Amino acid sequence: VKGENPVETTVNALRLIEADIQRVLAESGRKPILIKPNYINSKHPSTGITTDSRVIEGVVKFLKEGKTASDITVGEGSGFGDTFQAFKTAGVDEVAERWSVKLVDLNKDEFAEVPVPNPLNLKRVKVAKTALESTIVSVPKLKPHRIATVTLSLKNMMGALASKGSMHRGTSLSDNIADLASVLKPGLAVVDGIIAGEGHETSGNPVLMGLVVAGIDPVAVDAVGAAVMGIPPEDVKHLVLAEKKGLGTCHLVNITVLGESIEAVGRKFHRSLASKLLAHVG
Repeated sequence: VKGENPVETTVNALRLIEADIQRVLAESGRKPILIKPNYINSKHPSTGITTDSRVIEGVVKFLKEGKTASDITVGEGSGFGDTFQAFKTAGVDEVAERWSVKLVDLNKDEFAEVPVPNPLNLKRVKVAKTALESTIVSVPKLKPHRIATVTLSLKNMMGALASKGSMHRGTSLSDNIADLASVLKPGLAVVDGIIAGEGHETSGNPVLMGLVVAGIDPVAVDAVGAAVMGIPPEDVKHLVLAEKKGLGTCHLVNITVLGESIEAVGRKFHRSLASKLLAHVG
């Protein structure tokens, strides 16, 4: 969905899949909701690096006004710097106060070590208990990544880990992202493409898109997000692996896109030279 008001654009996107969302929440046993944005650092969302608080507010508004959920937490474990400073910079603290939702720094949460089913590389992973015990709404920024090609709803789960660096050990970050998705699979993915970022994950090259992509299959949402940036989903290794693991669908021919078409809203994102080289080697 494309629009000028980020809160309403988000609400409108979620309304298109309202029946699906209701089904996911019912099947989860009405667990608490964890909204997991991307605050890799404390940069303002206008830089194209971090999640727009207005998209978070749209998710909260949809859930609260539709009486879909009442126990809602916004939680993140920033990779660089203080998580609560990132919340403040983005205006998430004001959203939380306005809608009476909790804020949690997942870096300071209790952690549990859990086994990874059918692992490609990761055998066990230490994860924030808040994430394990919640239905996760992943709210990443629309942007490419130097190593993983894209950083969207699945890679966003790294913020719930005790050690983000552990994901870069072993054979492949892509294998590890797919393994992590087996443990922390978002029940709903909402990609913030209001002010997207091109280049790479922290380059700070904003692109005004006015776009929100949402769905209950995070693999499919990330595939559509990649396509919107002009990146073929089959070039994103962790999406292909996640589909092979039965976690979702990454092939566009098997995905029903409601609202705007990919062709109508997409553009070819500039990617850093390192991203292109790594993708070629991978």
